[in-house]
Amino acid sequence: MTILHMNGLILATKVSDVLATLHLGDETLRRIMNLLLKEMEHGLSKEGTSKADIRMLPKIYRIPHEIMIGDGDSLFDHIASCLAQFMKNEGLEGEKLPLGFTFSFPCAQSGLTSGALISWTKGFKCSGVEGEDVVQLLAKACRKRQDVDIDVVALLNDTVGTLMALAYSDHDCQIGVIVGTGSNACYMERIARCPKLEDDEDLAGEMIINTEWGAFGDNGCLSFVRTKYDDECDRHSINRGKQLFEKMISGMYMGELVRLVLVDLVQKGLLFHGNGSEDLSTRGKFPTKYVSEIEADRLSEELSYSNTLNICEDLGIENVTVNDCMIISNVCSAVSTRAAYLSAVGIAVLLNRMQKPSVTVGVDGSVYRFHPTFRFLLQEKISHLIDPGLNCA
Repeated sequence: MTILHMNGLILATKVSDVLATLHLGDETLRRIMNLLLKEMEHGLSKEGTSKADIRMLPKIYRIPHEIMIGDGDSLFDHIASCLAQFMKNEGLEGEKLPLGFTFSFPCAQSGLTSGALISWTKGFKCSGVEGEDVVQLLAKACRKRQDVDIDVVALLNDTVGTLMALAYSDHDCQIGVIVGTGSNACYMERIARCPKLEDDEDLAGEMIINTEWGAFGDNGCLSFVRTKYDDECDRHSINRGKQLFEKMISGMYMGELVRLVLVDLVQKGLLFHGNGSEDLSTRGKFPTKYVSEIEADRLSEELSYSNTLNICEDLGIENVTVNDCMIISNVCSAVSTRAAYLSAVGIAVLLNRMQKPSVTVGVDGSVYRFHPTFRFLLQEKISHLIDPGLNCA
């Protein structure tokens, strides 16, 4: 870090002390890997539960926050309304269409078209849905309308969808990962290694395991790497004490973690001469897209910090110095790097468990797609953590 004033060394040291809590060395990452592997093995052993002509017609519909935390009927009514609008726009009115229902939340799936929600994640808290079959709830909402007729032919997690989509063209794809609003992964596991299925007659094949790794650490095993910023972020979430691994990685929380560090630095007098702003002090006012934009400044040849300065202006922060921009950049880099390294831990655990010489990992999600350095940090750290002789693409 280059500091531009006389007390720079002292300031740099104090800022580095704050950011040190976010640093994860390889030894720590391998310890986390061992813990994750143990949790996976426990989860697998305990009782529970010709090319087609394809057209892609993507359409994104926003779910208002009041629906995300309202009642379940309103949520599924909204989804049915979006389906109806989509069918109208594409001239599909009056047709009965098969539907693949990607539902990105933990479910106890009892069949190809049946699954009960275990718990909400990613900021959703709709009442009357947990424990219920989400396919039936969607079908019920659609039956209320005269303008949408669908037949759910498959319920799947978004990680499974990612794996299957890439496996269509790359048969070495054995792992699907999402790093977006939330984070999760699935992988191909030998059925013989799933003790909960030991009574099945056919143990020769493989099956897709949805790890739900976002919940890793909920039992407290990650306390040794969690920071006071993680604790505060969790304390103000709607699912306190849940999805703790996800809260250290995903796009829903990355911006808030950066904001909390920046506020701490302001309060310590290490940033903005101790003067922040009302917006900076307000939860949710520092979205993860800010982190990506600030990280992009680091890659700019001019190093003008144009994105960083614009963001500070949006937040109502005045008299921002180049030194301030450098500190903000380092905070974003620390939080981003930690997220990428923790994601690499999860993927490396799966690769080491599978012990297949060559595996392609399908990764999707807004953080992976739009953060300028995330994928490179991820790939680099995976190569450091996997066993010798394994190859990951």
